[in-house]
Amino acid sequence: MDGIHENDVVVLLVDQPEAGLHRGDLGTVIQVFEASQEHPAGVIVEFVDELGNVQGQSDITDLNQIVRLRYRPVMVAA
Repeated sequence: MDGIHENDVVVLLVDQPEAGLHRGDLGTVIQVFEASQEHPAGVIVEFVDELGNVQGQSDITDLNQIVRLRYRPVMVAA
């Protein structure tokens, strides 16, 4: 689905006041789903605050509302 995969880190580009989310909120894609007769294709994203606390989840069917970050965690040698 347009380069968005599970576990991708994304940023919200629009406010979603009904979900308590704001433009710039950071989240992780937790599910990618294909279109069905009952529902369009999209993703479910879990958004977190600066401390990693969950702010909420959002079902996003318009992928223009998010942008994928090219984030790769740094592995630290033990």
